[in-house]
Amino acid sequence: MRISQLEGRRVALWGWGREGRAAWKAVLPQLPLALFCNEAEAATVAGLGDPLLQPRTQVDADALAAFDIVVKSPGISPYKPEALAAAARGTCFIGGTTLWFGEHADARTVCVTGTKGKSTTTSLLAHLLRAGGHSTALAGNIGLPLLEVLDPQPAPEFWAIELSSYQTGDVARSGAHPEVAVVLNLFPEHLDWHGSEDRYIEDKLRLVTGARPRIAVLNAADPRLARLQLPDSRIVWFNREDGWHLRDDALYRGDAFVFDTAAVPLPGRHNRGNLCAVLAAIEALGVDAAPLAPAAMDFRPLPHRLQWLGERDGIGYVNDSISTTPHASLAALDCHRGSPVAILLGGHDRGLDWHGFAERLRAQPPRAVVTMGANGPRIHDLLAPLAAEGLFALEAADDLADAVARAQRLLAGRGLVLLSPGAPSFGAYRDYTERGRHFAALAGFDPDGISAIPGLGVA
Repeated sequence: MRISQLEGRRVALWGWGREGRAAWKAVLPQLPLALFCNEAEAATVAGLGDPLLQPRTQVDADALAAFDIVVKSPGISPYKPEALAAAARGTCFIGGTTLWFGEHADARTVCVTGTKGKSTTTSLLAHLLRAGGHSTALAGNIGLPLLEVLDPQPAPEFWAIELSSYQTGDVARSGAHPEVAVVLNLFPEHLDWHGSEDRYIEDKLRLVTGARPRIAVLNAADPRLARLQLPDSRIVWFNREDGWHLRDDALYRGDAFVFDTAAVPLPGRHNRGNLCAVLAAIEALGVDAAPLAPAAMDFRPLPHRLQWLGERDGIGYVNDSISTTPHASLAALDCHRGSPVAILLGGHDRGLDWHGFAERLRAQPPRAVVTMGANGPRIHDLLAPLAAEGLFALEAADDLADAVARAQRLLAGRGLVLLSPGAPSFGAYRDYTERGRHFAALAGFDPDGISAIPGLGVA
């Protein structure tokens, strides 16, 4: 869908977060526009003095069905009953991603998605392309909405775009086809938005099944992806011996050794494995990837992702606030195997199953677990039998500040406090960034000094 196709249509915005504001500023300021938002946002909008932007705080099927097109923010599920009812009556729901791709059908795009590691992978992709002298835009779900870079001058040679499961369908709806699409892995997440694990997987994979990229770069080590067939795309596999893969810490392209990744500043083997995805994507663009691989040594890790903050009074602090699934928390623990770790778990309860997490903890127990948040009691009850066996200390905290204090006491001056909650921050914090910043402050570090995402935009 092109932006020009909105003219003469009844159009509304749904959501006034950064994506919503980007849509208003970039493509909709000349259109009469309704905005569905909360009361606080409505007061802010009223202060803008824009007579064409009319906030509404009541959202139901009838209100939505009054519009031909609703441009919704990614966090608003199209499976909400009112959205489904309006769609059945003819309302078309799209996102800003749809509009951007409609305007950039011929752009050289590399779209990256996956349950875990997509931000680091997308940022590393841009870093290596830039190291090779290629002007590259870094945007999308990573922290810069695509509509905020609608028409950069000069235009970049390549676009490195991170997409969440909330956005992958928007690419398919745009009618554009990415040049390269990367899918890293698939684990249950965002079930409250998607409604079920099957639908989450289906929506995530729409980047390759619906958008039909020229080349799909897929992880051969993921069992769901390994079974995938894409008749409309050429598949390039990584983490397979005939392509880019790791042997211990050694990076190989087929049988050819490239370099040792042990010193690459990517926390965790899973992130070094995603270097293979990046190199496969670069090759898919027709760029010689092997000479660029060593530039990964200069990569600056992203904040809130297994981020080492530093040490205070004998205790180290690791900020993995972006962790929103039990699997992500297990990966974080694996990165620090052999160290005395107190892990902070819990947040918004999306109903994910933590039994597999508990089974892994029996085999590889940390020093201590501190639970918190809405799903903290459920996690605590599941882990209590293991704690009763003496495998680890287990305590329940009222909030993050209490959790940090308890972890410090349990470690007694030696070890790591690991914030890897395995759950979203909703309710207690605006987002994972705010949660990570609070954790840094509680640990005695400057939140502003740990929060910047390097390389956003065009460079």
